[in-house]
Amino acid sequence: MKIVLGSSNEHKVREINDIVKGSGIEFILPPSGFNPIEDGNTFEENSFIKAHAAWELARTWSLADDSGLCVDALGGNPGIHSARYAETPQKRIERVLSEMKGIKNRQAHFSCCMTLINPQGEVEFSYTGKCEGSITDSPRGTNGFGYDPIFLVKGSDKTMAELNEEEKNQISHRSVALRKVLEYLTTEVRSAGNE
Repeated sequence: MKIVLGSSNEHKVREINDIVKGSGIEFILPPSGFNPIEDGNTFEENSFIKAHAAWELARTWSLADDSGLCVDALGGNPGIHSARYAETPQKRIERVLSEMKGIKNRQAHFSCCMTLINPQGEVEFSYTGKCEGSITDSPRGTNGFGYDPIFLVKGSDKTMAELNEEEKNQISHRSVALRKVLEYLTTEVRSAGNE
């Protein structure tokens, strides 16, 4: 079963296909022209906007996620603005660290909402996965991307960027959400013969 992923990020497609390996489901990039305006106020709204934009181009099963870092002491920011919090990934990390200077409450979580749209263009399933942790004082690790180097995973002494791909795929917000989507696809969609 092929599902169009509402993203132009090849790294994300690879990461998701790694997580679903062996499931008989493959995610592919949308046809050219995919450029939705993410103007929702929540991860849920933005994931729907992207999934629907992919569906409009491909008219088949489409899935999109919207994810970001939510820091308690910053009122949930960067949140839905995570990818646009500054011009570059490095500057985004620097901005969060500078805003967190002197703050004792370092609690944060990564959130990822996935929305699955069926071939009729309707929302079939939606789920939000979370990964709890806290913000470090300085970046650590070279794996991953985005805010991974400053996100200390709860119950671990490693940042997300210090985990290898396999470890990250066990606990990340994206893999938590994706596993729920897979479960739904396997039990509800395939068993009903609705591929």
